[in-house]
Amino acid sequence: MPIKHTDHAVQHKSTVPANENELVSLFVREYDGTPPGTPIDKRRPVLMLHGRTVPALAVYDIGTGDYSWSRVLAHAGYDVFVMDLQGMGRSPRPRMDNPCNANPAHHSRVTDPNLPLTAPCAPEYKFQLNNSQSDWDEVHRVVEYIRTEVHPGVGKPDLIGNSAAAFAFGPYAIQHKENVRSLFLQAPVFRPDGQASAPGTEFGAPSTMPVNTPPFPMNLGTKAGLKAALEAEAGTDCPGQHGDDLDALVDLVWAEIMASDTKGRTWGKVLPDGRTEGVSRQRQPFWWGWNKQTVPLHGVLGGEVPVCIVYGDLDKTVTTLGLSVTELYKTVPGQDKLMFRVSCASHQWPWEGRRTTLHTMSKQWLKHGKVFGKDKGSFHVDGNDDVTPLPVP
Repeated sequence: MPIKHTDHAVQHKSTVPANENELVSLFVREYDGTPPGTPIDKRRPVLMLHGRTVPALAVYDIGTGDYSWSRVLAHAGYDVFVMDLQGMGRSPRPRMDNPCNANPAHHSRVTDPNLPLTAPCAPEYKFQLNNSQSDWDEVHRVVEYIRTEVHPGVGKPDLIGNSAAAFAFGPYAIQHKENVRSLFLQAPVFRPDGQASAPGTEFGAPSTMPVNTPPFPMNLGTKAGLKAALEAEAGTDCPGQHGDDLDALVDLVWAEIMASDTKGRTWGKVLPDGRTEGVSRQRQPFWWGWNKQTVPLHGVLGGEVPVCIVYGDLDKTVTTLGLSVTELYKTVPGQDKLMFRVSCASHQWPWEGRRTTLHTMSKQWLKHGKVFGKDKGSFHVDGNDDVTPLPVP
């Protein structure tokens, strides 16, 4: 039977510099699959968070067949919450309605007599949008909302994060272990020598930004760019990775991204029928506190908060240019940790043919704290879901 969703508007005093102290409504969608009559202490909330460029519903809740990871988990009996941070999806996007505030290199994507710009222009807000602290504050507000307002007295949620969600969920779990049951990180972004916190603090904001900090609050993604990202991580021996039709998959994902961007879908290339193709407005954040110094703090991760890391063997996004999933696994201090590298899966794994393996792994983790019978260690998963040990260099 279909599980109906409830959309929540979570009231929050913003700590984003662009609209600091304003009362905003954070978007959260809930799919409550908890069986009727379940005692409050037996309910299992799960909170899912997007990465850097794709809003939450386009990652977790594409409404076709088994593409909706969130509904798969709800059907398994979990109370699933999917959230957008500010600057993404259906949450507020301060300073992002002005196309001049986009990356100047992207202005050509919205420059046309029928579009917002007729010529490039200087940003009127010359700063990045969000930062690590504002992300942690918004996650904390939503977790507290779930535990005190939606279902008062419910237990700690499990956190499931896609890609750059690791910057929010990882440090949040270390700082608020009382609010986190476990971490499941799909293709987590991790730079071992990433931006440090303020000297003398664990997670304090740096007093100055790096000299190469982009002086604008957003980037603009295109449908062509989405397709190129899928093509760039296509496997040569992976039939069915993108289904029967890559263009159909791109259409499906792009439609959901546009459904979550009322302004962005009116910008972009003008199509032959006069409609605009739209662009994806993507927040430009400044992150710190997710590196080889902070991950081991207090022994929380892999101890009081178990961690499962999963990524695809075709994923170049989080395994090159100084990023390393294996270094994250090695840096997690406790023993209650798992890592799986899965064949024929890329950074866009939630949309690909092997998404059902991803769903299975997350369900097993939530239910048993194990995946494929393993409770610790590093493993490879082949095309038949056979599991073999994966040495970590």
